[in-house]
Amino acid sequence: MGLDKITASARISRYESAAMSISLEALFELAEALEVPPAFLLASTPAMADAILALGQQPPRQQNQLAEVLVSLSKMEPKARAECVQRLLPPDTED
Repeated sequence: MGLDKITASARISRYESAAMSISLEALFELAEALEVPPAFLLASTPAMADAILALGQQPPRQQNQLAEVLVSLSKMEPKARAECVQRLLPPDTED
């Protein structure tokens, strides 16, 4: 973002503590510096952040397909969705 380490650290701390709001421009600069999609920084849960990051690492065509799959999964009955997701995820390695 063009800030020295001490200034950047203090500013990010103020953003995290909500003592200072980040501008949209600064949000995009921070996302670029961290090499993450801007939406990653706005995610409300770690799982959402992981999904945004995974989606953002795909080419646009693949992003569209994955978004369609997610929408379809979200519309399924919970039991059917759980079964489908279970088939897609690797088996647990817990012994």
